[in-house]
Amino acid sequence: MTFKSKIKWILGVFVVFFLTIATNLLDRNSFLQIKDSVVAIYEDRLIADNLIFEISNSIHEKEVAIVSADTNFFPERNSELNIDISGFIKSFEDTRLTTKEQNVFEELKSNINDLKAAEIAFINSELHEIEVQLNHIFNIEENLFQLSEIQLKEGSRKASISKKALNTIELFTQIEIYLLVLLAVVISIMYKPKIEKEEE
Repeated sequence: MTFKSKIKWILGVFVVFFLTIATNLLDRNSFLQIKDSVVAIYEDRLIADNLIFEISNSIHEKEVAIVSADTNFFPERNSELNIDISGFIKSFEDTRLTTKEQNVFEELKSNINDLKAAEIAFINSELHEIEVQLNHIFNIEENLFQLSEIQLKEGSRKASISKKALNTIELFTQIEIYLLVLLAVVISIMYKPKIEKEEE
């Protein structure tokens, strides 16, 4: 094999090696995007949505007690629900929030604090200020609805990122296969060994 032929072989091998490394790096980046999206959908969306559901259940239980003027509810059960809600709020703070989500969440915390303060006045009024309580609950329910909508939109956005990343992986895999086949054909044509005629 001549020096020129060796250079051609080295260049051919280098091109194949470079192509393989380049596509692997692109695939790795896409896999990281998918991993991040899947983790975010679980940790920041599904868990958050479950916390919203738990808070909503607790608030609904308060609403039923207020409307029915349940005197047995407020001495014990209401305090238990307030502790539960505080725990859910703390857990929600540990998730990654978008800017809009953070604003709605801050409003929710403020409305919950207003409700807790109003409950003291409600108990002191012997459960007569029902309208005030229901207004606070309506505001909280509106915040919870907004947060639930955000979870759906953000979950959909993350799923879309994962889908795009998968499509990118598939595209580059196909390109890699086609290029490798093309290179194999080119190399086999260019480096086809010449058969020397035997001298008689």
